[in-house]
Amino acid sequence: MSLRDSFRRGTERPAPTAQTSSLATEQAAGGNGKRPNPSTPAAPAPTSMSQALAERHHRLKAQVHRAMIERINLATLETVSPEQLRTQVRAIIAGLIAEENIPLSEGQRTTLEQEILNETFGLGPIEPFLHDPDVADILVNTSKAVYIERFGKLETTEARFDDNDHLMKIIDRIVSRVGRRIDESSPMVDARLPDGSRVNAIIPPLALDGPILSIRRFGTRSLHMDSLVAIGSITAGMAEVLQGAIRARLNGLIVGGTGSGKTTLLNALSAYIPSDERILTIEDAAELQLLQPHVVRLETRPANIEGKGQITQRDLVRNALRMRPDRIIVGEVRGAEVLDMLQAMNTGHDGSLTTIHANSAREALHRLETLMLLSGVNLPAQAMREQISAALDVVINVTRMADGTRRVVGIAEIVGMEREVVAMQDIFVFKKSGISEEGKVLGQYVATGIRPKFADRLEVAGVSLSAELFREGRVI
Repeated sequence: MSLRDSFRRGTERPAPTAQTSSLATEQAAGGNGKRPNPSTPAAPAPTSMSQALAERHHRLKAQVHRAMIERINLATLETVSPEQLRTQVRAIIAGLIAEENIPLSEGQRTTLEQEILNETFGLGPIEPFLHDPDVADILVNTSKAVYIERFGKLETTEARFDDNDHLMKIIDRIVSRVGRRIDESSPMVDARLPDGSRVNAIIPPLALDGPILSIRRFGTRSLHMDSLVAIGSITAGMAEVLQGAIRARLNGLIVGGTGSGKTTLLNALSAYIPSDERILTIEDAAELQLLQPHVVRLETRPANIEGKGQITQRDLVRNALRMRPDRIIVGEVRGAEVLDMLQAMNTGHDGSLTTIHANSAREALHRLETLMLLSGVNLPAQAMREQISAALDVVINVTRMADGTRRVVGIAEIVGMEREVVAMQDIFVFKKSGISEEGKVLGQYVATGIRPKFADRLEVAGVSLSAELFREGRVI
């Protein structure tokens, strides 16, 4: 079947026979055999026109795509630039449509060309979401459903894959670009896109209904501290304290759940690190975008097909100590590397930063103890808590609120040990007062009245903070 025949097949309707005409007349009359009034609207067709148009468009796109692949000169793929190749593909598509004399409007032609280019060079139906700066997550639940997170809220989309094989091709395209693989023998994979977005894919037999793809986008718009203050994620007073903490080389831990904005805040805080310091970043999937000129970026490596060659975050932290770092930034601690990170903070690498998954600052300290046990070192609880209290100075708690906004809901100081417990005191907290009629979380940031002990270290570093900033009950 030609492209033109395929196009017309999706739009033409069969001529009604006498029997079908009579039946339609009777149905329109309500089944009483009377002819309907000409002004009475006809009953809707079982299949909506929008569905028919979508099927026609899908069939046409698939056939044009196949014909284009047959004509394109594969030998030129390695020798021409992406823009030249896209121009060549557009010309082939236009020629195919002209040869078959397919009636398409300018908008339909542009849409068709872009979708085929997405199939050829991008990630198919989800490619447009990668260019939308407001989309934070892309969640593909098999080929049948695609969800996105926008402004902290999940919403469904009309994007669909042809079938699960089509989705598997896109997943293979993603993981092969970073030298990883996914198949039945290795049905889970973590990868990243060129823009730093994190990708997780899981396929059958682990995913019962079909391939599952999750993309945690790393925004193209870097949010600096001024931007976070402007959108209400943090106050100017709190930002001033954190800026002083970074410049005074205090060790910081950012605490929060998935999607709460830990990495965004870590990026914003890193901007306060002086440009003459040597910074080492260690991550499972590279996301940090530091602006300083002297940054060394390290990334873990999974095991190969034989189960060998894995490089963990703990390996990289240990190696980083031999690379003369001024500061070490670990994107997220989640295993045995916690012990080495805390020891680095305790042995001269002040001003280091990391993040951890936890619901609160106190829970984060408990989780640090649990992760330290994974190192295989049999330390008593007292010794682990002493290392934590000696290593950390500031704990910053971030969360995603019910309305989708991200906020710094608390800044606390580690002040040492009280018997067998790590002593911690809140400096600033967010007090929630309710929810508006529009669903917005209401509340305000207040000072607890405690002047942090590290304020003296800030003074020595040349950062002077007003006593009024810490006055009890002060709205900041």
